[in-house]
Order: sequence, then structure tokens, then C-alpha cells
Amino acid sequence: MAAGMADAPAIRIDNLAKRYAPPKGAKGEAAEGKLALDGVSFDVPEGSIFGLLGPNGAGKSTLINILAGLVNKTSGSAEIWGFDIDQHRRNASRAIGIVPQEIVFDPFFTPYEVLENQSGFYGIPAKERRSEELLAAVRLADKRDAYARTLSGGMKRRLLVAKAMVHSPPILVLDEPTAGVDVELRRQLWELVTEMNREGVTVVLTTHYLEEAEELCDRIAIINHGKLIANKPTRDLVEMAREKIVAVTVAGGLASAPQHAAFSKVELTGERGVEVTYDKDTMNAGQVLAILQEQGLTVEDVTTREADLEDVFVQLTGAG
Repeated sequence: MAAGMADAPAIRIDNLAKRYAPPKGAKGEAAEGKLALDGVSFDVPEGSIFGLLGPNGAGKSTLINILAGLVNKTSGSAEIWGFDIDQHRRNASRAIGIVPQEIVFDPFFTPYEVLENQSGFYGIPAKERRSEELLAAVRLADKRDAYARTLSGGMKRRLLVAKAMVHSPPILVLDEPTAGVDVELRRQLWELVTEMNREGVTVVLTTHYLEEAEELCDRIAIINHGKLIANKPTRDLVEMAREKIVAVTVAGGLASAPQHAAFSKVELTGERGVEVTYDKDTMNAGQVLAILQEQGLTVEDVTTREADLEDVFVQLTGAG
């Protein structure tokens, strides 16, 4: 452990920037190259599950690849477990395990051999290796000697997690780990990750499934166009949303959507259904219903929905 790590964050990013070289012969703005990260700064608290979110192309993978040592930063600094990634690259690398989006291991090795080979890459002596323990932890002990190519997609994902943990890193980074997998696998993977977190592993997660991030993460940072646009505890971030929705079923039919200056948005949801979005800082659900009744509508059923992380994400990034 690095000196002074006791009160330091697990990861510290300070004014990190990355500009990729322009294509040969590029002209105009393209000649400057793509600015993938533009002065990003944030800390990942030790022991947390930290969400790193953003639209496609926002810069998330570039940032992770810089931490993994696969991409060289243009400027700024990054520390992993107190070790600067430039000055102490080897120590920084040993403090982090990366689970990539792609499934990457030799399909002709068994899961046990995959973990043994990865342990060898880190110079871990045979008697100190954890291959059997990790296979049990990711529920692959019974597949120890099967060829990796015969594993299901879910098993391969779990093997990647075990592979990232062979050197016992205190930090685990998962880059879109549940992309394209079924609901049951997602549940199994999150059970595994939350158990590791309870045992003291700091987890950094990127995902497009915002309900996952809202449920799992203690804190969330959002990157858009290479810039950090939010970094708050998850609950504080969700509370940034100002809008609320009232879904109403009315008697009779609706020829058109009711309109009022106080409504942010109105959508018909069938012959008798309408959803009204309003600013909860300026009015409440009772006032919405009163306006609908003033317009001659008879309300038969009402439900309300609070804003969630997806609403905040859309507001902040302009995606939609």
C-alpha cells in the first residue's frame, strides 16, 4: 500500500486529458485530432461501488484504458491506490483489475489454465495462486477442466471477473459487463460483484443500464463529450430531476391531449389515458388533477412516477 493511502481515495483523476492524433491528411478541425477527455477530475472513494456513466463516445472507455495502461494520456494525472500511473506504473497496475467489454482469453485453455496463466503474467508464485478459490467464488469450480470455448456466455463473463482478480487487486473495474446478456446472468453477476464489494473491493462500473447503476452505485460520475458534467452520491443525483409524471385514466374518450401553460409535456397513452409531466418545484399532483377537471375531464384512475436516474441522465446529456 502506498504511503498515506489510509485516507486517500482508491482512484484519483486530476485534470485528465486525451487527444488522439488526427488521421493522415486531415484538414480543418479534424487536423487537431479528437479530444476524447477534456480536463476530467474526480475521486473514487475507497470501498465504494462507483458508477461511470455517459453516452457512447463520451470518453469512458478512453479513461478506463488510460488506467489500464493501454492508452497514454495527453496531460493531467491519475493515481491508483496512491500510485501515480506514470511514476509507479507497475504498482498501479497491480492495484487494479479490469473486466473488459470483450470476452478475451484463449478458448482452448480450461478455466483453471486461464487463471494459472494470468497469475504467471503477474509473477505470482505457484503456491500463492488463488485459481481454485476464484473458480469457486465465480461458481465455475465444476467447469475447472472444461475448454473455455464450451462455456456459456454467462460463464465466460464470470471467468473474466476471476481473471481480473488473480493478483488480488483492491480495485475492480467492470466495463459494460452486462451488455447483451440475459436478466438471470445480470442478477448473478451483480450478486458476485456486491459480495466482492462487501469483502472490501472497490468497484468501478460503466453500464448503459441506468437502473443497474441507480440500484448498485453509491456515487455516480457522468461524462459527456469528454467533460465531467456530474459527480454526486446517487441519491443526490436522482433528486436533481425537477420533473414528475402523473398518469391519468379519464372517463369517456380523449379527442386531443389537454394543454396548460404549467405542463412541461403531455402525452396520450391510449383512448382514455394521458401522462402529464410537470415541474415539481412549481406545482403538485393535486394541482395537475384540478386543472384537468377544470377542462371537463372526469378522472377515474391516477398514478404518479418520481424521476429516476434515467431522467437526470437525459436532462444532463441531452440524449433522448
